[in-house]
Amino acid sequence: MNKIKATLSVLLAFLAISLFSQNATLTGILSESPSNSPLINATVQAGSSGTITDFNGHYELKLMPGDYEVVFSFVGLETVSQKLTLVPNETRQLDVSLSESANILSTATVTSGKHERALGEVTVSIDVLKPNLIQSTNQTSLSGLLDKVPGVNLVGDQANIRGGSGFSYGAGSRVLLLVDDMPILQADAGYPQWEDVPLENIEQVEVVKGAASALYGSSALNGIVNVRTAYAKSKPETKFSPFVASYGAPKNKAAKWWDTPRYSAGGSFSHKHKFGKLDLVTGGYYIRQESINDSTYTRRGRINIGTRYRITDRLSVGLNTNFNKIKGASFFFWGGADSLILRPGAAVSESDNLRFNIDPYLTYYDPANNRHKLMGRFFSVKNQTGTSEADQSNRSEVKYGEYQFQRKMDKIGLILTAGGVYIGTTVRAPLYGDTTFTSRNLAAYLQFDEKLFDKLNLSGGFRYEQNTINTPEIIEYKIDGQVVQRDTVPNGEIKESKPVFRFGASYELGQATFLRASWGQGYRFPSIAEKFIYTLFGGTPILPNVDLTSETGWSAELGLRQGFKVGGFSGFLDLAAFTSEYQNMMEFNLVLATFPPSFQSQNVGDTRIRGYEASVTGKGKLFGLETTVLAGYTYINPKFKEWASIDSIKFGSEAFRKTDAYLNAINSSICSSGRSCENILKYRYKHTAKVDIETRAGQFAFGASAIYNSFMANIDEIFEAIVVPGLRKYRNENNRGDLVLGARVAYFPTDHLKLALICGNLTNREYTARPGKIEATRNFTLRVDYSF
Repeated sequence: MNKIKATLSVLLAFLAISLFSQNATLTGILSESPSNSPLINATVQAGSSGTITDFNGHYELKLMPGDYEVVFSFVGLETVSQKLTLVPNETRQLDVSLSESANILSTATVTSGKHERALGEVTVSIDVLKPNLIQSTNQTSLSGLLDKVPGVNLVGDQANIRGGSGFSYGAGSRVLLLVDDMPILQADAGYPQWEDVPLENIEQVEVVKGAASALYGSSALNGIVNVRTAYAKSKPETKFSPFVASYGAPKNKAAKWWDTPRYSAGGSFSHKHKFGKLDLVTGGYYIRQESINDSTYTRRGRINIGTRYRITDRLSVGLNTNFNKIKGASFFFWGGADSLILRPGAAVSESDNLRFNIDPYLTYYDPANNRHKLMGRFFSVKNQTGTSEADQSNRSEVKYGEYQFQRKMDKIGLILTAGGVYIGTTVRAPLYGDTTFTSRNLAAYLQFDEKLFDKLNLSGGFRYEQNTINTPEIIEYKIDGQVVQRDTVPNGEIKESKPVFRFGASYELGQATFLRASWGQGYRFPSIAEKFIYTLFGGTPILPNVDLTSETGWSAELGLRQGFKVGGFSGFLDLAAFTSEYQNMMEFNLVLATFPPSFQSQNVGDTRIRGYEASVTGKGKLFGLETTVLAGYTYINPKFKEWASIDSIKFGSEAFRKTDAYLNAINSSICSSGRSCENILKYRYKHTAKVDIETRAGQFAFGASAIYNSFMANIDEIFEAIVVPGLRKYRNENNRGDLVLGARVAYFPTDHLKLALICGNLTNREYTARPGKIEATRNFTLRVDYSF
C-alpha cells in the first residue's frame, strides 16, 4: 500500500511539473499614446490572472495554454482588450498603447484617496484643471487659475471654497495647498504662496471641495488644492512662452496718476527629457510688473528642477526643487474715495523675499506589489518685509516627512492606504516678540476605498494628529524698542491632539450617472501668526491671542454627476447640495477695550453654511469645432449661529455685550447705521457664477470668460468706520455685485507655434476682490507659445 502511495505521489509531481513546463508566457510594454511614455502600475488582466506594470511599463504573465481575452487598463485612459490563443511553451510579446479617454469622467485623480481613481467614481466634489487653461488665459499665479473654478473665490489671495473662509489678512488658511501630495504652507502664518507654484511644469490641478482633514490634516478644513507637477515623456519637449501686457486708464480718467506705461512683461520655459533611467524636468519663470496702483511693483523669478531615477523595475528615487525670489512693493488699501488707486502713505509695504523647497522621495513596489513611499520636504522662507510703521520680516523653516503604505486587493476590490507624518517648524520674527518658536505635528492615518458589484464605491478614512508649539514662558512684544505687552505661556508649551474621520459613497445609477454622498470632519490648529502676532497696520494695532483655540467642523454633501455626449462633444453636469458647520471658528475681530481700537484673531463661536452648486465641464467637437467648457453657479447661505438684532445691540444688557452674538454683530459692517443687520458671515459672496469657453476653428481659437460675484454684504465694521478712508461711501455706491468679462483670440501658424491676444476686464469695470484695493483695469496681453 505504501508503494502505491509513493508511486501516485511521484506521478502527480511529474504531472504538475509537466503542466508547469508547458505554461505560456505573455509579456510586453504598456505605453501612453501619443508620447509612448511607459505606463507605471497599469493593470493587465487575463481571466483570473493579472499583474501590474513596473517603472518601465513592462509586464509578464505566466498562463496555462488556451484562449484569453486580455484587458489592459489605466485610470484616465481608454481600456484596450485583445483576444489571443496561447500554445504550450509559447512566449508572446504584446506591446499595447493606451490613449487618453474621451470621457471626462474617466479623468485620473489622486487627491480624494491618495491613489489614482476615475473622476466619475470619487465620493466628493472635485474639479480638475489642465495646463491648457493656464496657457490660454496667461495666468501668472495659481490664484488666477483657481478663480475660474466654480465655488472657489479668492479674497485678497485668501482661498474660499463654498464660503468656508473669509479674509484673514495673510494669517491662517482653511484651504490646504499641496504640491505633489505634500503640504506647502508658510510655517508662521500657515498661509499658501500661490505665486510660488511652478505653473510652467503642471500636469494638472485638483480642487477638492469640503473638509479633508482625515486625509491631509490641519488646514484642510475647507478643502484642498493639489498641484501635480509633470514628468518627462519619452520624447524630449521644450517650451518657451514670453508675454507682455499693457494696462489702460481707469474709467475715471482723473484718477490716472501715471505718465509712464503700466505693464507687466516676462516669460516662462520648461524642458522635459529622459536620459535612460533618469527623468529630468526643469523650468523657469520671470515677471516684471509696474502696477496701476501707486508706488507698487513686482519683480519675481523662479527656477525649478525635477528628477526621477529608476534604480530597478520596482524602485525609484527622485529630488525636486523650486526656488523663488521676489522683490516688490504693495499697499493694503487705497488713499480715499476719490483716489482709489493712490496709496495712503503708511500702508505701503516693501518686500525682498527668498523662498525655496527641496523634496526628496522614494517609491518601492515589493514582490507582493504593495507600494511603499517615502516623501520629504525642506521649505525655507526668508521674508524681508515691512512698512514705515513696523518691521514685518520673518524667517521660517519647515521639515516634512511622510511614510505611506498602500495595498491593492483586487479580488475583493479594496485599496488600503496607511501612513505616518512628521512636520517640524522653526520661526523667528519681530512680529512674534522677536523670539524663536518651534512646532511639531505628528499624525497617523488610515484610508480604505472599496468597489463592490462594479457599481458601488465606498471610501472611509481616519487620522489622528498631535500639534505642539514650543515658546518662551514669557513673551515680550516691542515697538521701537519699548515693551508694549507681555504674555505668559505655562511651561512654554501648547499641545493638542485630535482624531478626525470621513466617509463617502458613490453609486453608478446608470450609464455615466453617479450619485454620491460624503461626510467629513475638519480641524485647524491656530498658526503662530494668529496666536502671537503683534504689529501695527495702517495705524491699527494687531494683537496676539495666546488663548486662541483650534477650530473644528464638518461638511456633508449629496451630489449627482451625469455624463453626456452630444455628437463629438462629451462632458458632465454636476449638481451638489452641501452643508458645513464650524465650531470655535477663528476670525480677526475688533477689540473695543483698547485705545486705539485694535484687531485680534478670536474664536467667534459656531457657524453654519448651506448651499448648492451646479457646474458643467466638457470638451470635444461642438458644431464641428473643437471646444472646451467650464461653467458653474454657486449659492451659499453663511450664518453665525449666534447673532444679535439691531434692538439687542442698542438696548442689550451689560452681560449680553460679552456674548458671541453681540461681538459678531457689532464687528459687522452690515449692522452699521441704516443697514439691515442681516446675519451673514463676513467676506462672502452669496451668489457666484463663472464660465470659460474656448473653441478652435482651423488655425484660429476664440475664447471668452465671465465671472459674476454678488455684493459682499458684510465686512469688518472697523474697515468702513476707521481704517480705510472712503470705503463706506464706495460700498454704498457699488452694492450690486460685479460682472468681469474677458476675451481672447489665438492663431496657430504651425503645430508648434501659437500667438495669442488676451483681453482682461473687457468692460474696464472698477471693482474690488477685497475691500480697499481696486483690481486691474482693462488690459491687453500678447503671448507667444513655442514648443519643439
